[in-house]
Amino acid sequence: MRHRYSILFFPLHVIIDFLSLNTAFVGAYWIKFQTLEAVSEAPYASLWWLFNVIWLVEILVLKPYIYPRQLFKSGHLVRQLLLLTFIHVAIIAVCWIAIQGYYYSREHLLITYIFFLALGAIFRIGGVLFLKEYRARGYNNRRYIIVGYGKLANTIRAFYDVHPEMGFHFCGYFDEPTVENSEFLRGEYEGLIDYIRTNHIDCVYCCMPYMDNERLKSIAENAETFDYQVKILVDFRGFLARSTSIEYHDVLPVLNLSSGLLSDFRVSILKRSFDIVFSLLALILGIPLFLLIAAITRITSTGPIFYAQERIGQGGKPFKIYKFRSMYVDAEKTGPVLSGGLLDNRITPWGRFMRKTRLDEIPQFYNVLIGDMSVVGPRPERQYFIDQIVEIAPEYRSLLSVKPGITSIGQIKYGYAASIDEMVQRLRYDLLYPKRRSFLFDMWIIAQTLRVMAQGRGK
Repeated sequence: MRHRYSILFFPLHVIIDFLSLNTAFVGAYWIKFQTLEAVSEAPYASLWWLFNVIWLVEILVLKPYIYPRQLFKSGHLVRQLLLLTFIHVAIIAVCWIAIQGYYYSREHLLITYIFFLALGAIFRIGGVLFLKEYRARGYNNRRYIIVGYGKLANTIRAFYDVHPEMGFHFCGYFDEPTVENSEFLRGEYEGLIDYIRTNHIDCVYCCMPYMDNERLKSIAENAETFDYQVKILVDFRGFLARSTSIEYHDVLPVLNLSSGLLSDFRVSILKRSFDIVFSLLALILGIPLFLLIAAITRITSTGPIFYAQERIGQGGKPFKIYKFRSMYVDAEKTGPVLSGGLLDNRITPWGRFMRKTRLDEIPQFYNVLIGDMSVVGPRPERQYFIDQIVEIAPEYRSLLSVKPGITSIGQIKYGYAASIDEMVQRLRYDLLYPKRRSFLFDMWIIAQTLRVMAQGRGK
């Protein structure tokens, strides 16, 4: 018989909690009064019954013992116990005030809840540890198959392979056979339902990128008949925003992938206000330094002091970025070329020093002031290189949702990139920024940038 043990978890959980609650109540009474003779008499008999009735109502209303195997973890169960106990305490407190039951010992109540939490936590943690070991040995398993073979299918299988304590036993892939997948398949769609019935499959994972709605409909319609669960997998990796939410248009659920953080008005206003103040102070107070750098740039090599180049900003909008010139004139006369690092022979000796100390980036405070850039943000690139980066790492497009910056995590941790591969490696750092953007995080990046400049460790 399938699930012959799983059906016992719910009543066992209920019984253990009631035993813990009553043991705690009686034990606390003995500790407080050193006797058990009057615990079943008025007035404590009424309180004892009230304890049990309230806990029963919580179980019936909140259904706290119904959860998937993925949530059967010590931390989740203990947090749930704390929540249920808090609700229980609150209701008892209201009843205590309503009946003016000041004759009940508050010390007894405190000890009761401490004992109950201790017993409940011990049983939950012990039960989870036992069940993990029990399932890891091959018992109490759920048999599952995956319909639709591909990367997403391999991901869900790998997840259960590294978590044997969840008790999911893989029974095969099903899909239309192709040259690429034929060696991995257990069977085709035509034999799927027969396989589920004869092999007592408990769960069917359907990978939507690799199967159509008609197949899914057929699988779902047979689920009740043959007693199996249907779970749908959709691959949102690479573009799923942190603040994703579900909106309902009448009865139609719509997944909103727009990040609430990036459109948050207060965050945007605070960041822009800081950019204006900071860039103004940098431009005004840095005038003596600017003049010195400009003079040395002019003296050490022939050509203009400043260098302007088109970059791609927020939303894909092009703008002119300004720097102190660190290369010889006509360094890119044959077309766009990435810098080869500090050893690039196109860089002037003075330019190497400016790059190591980030001094060549100072004119970009003007870009910040006029709104093309921010003090902190992913470094802007040219369209020529963006096209190549996107072919390797499509997630780069997410960086265009925020303003580019003078400094970034990638600049601190990686520095200048001398090839497309290095740009992709630096991208891994910059991709953290849109997800973690905040004023304090910006301050941390600025502090790290100042440290790099002072130590001359830029590259």
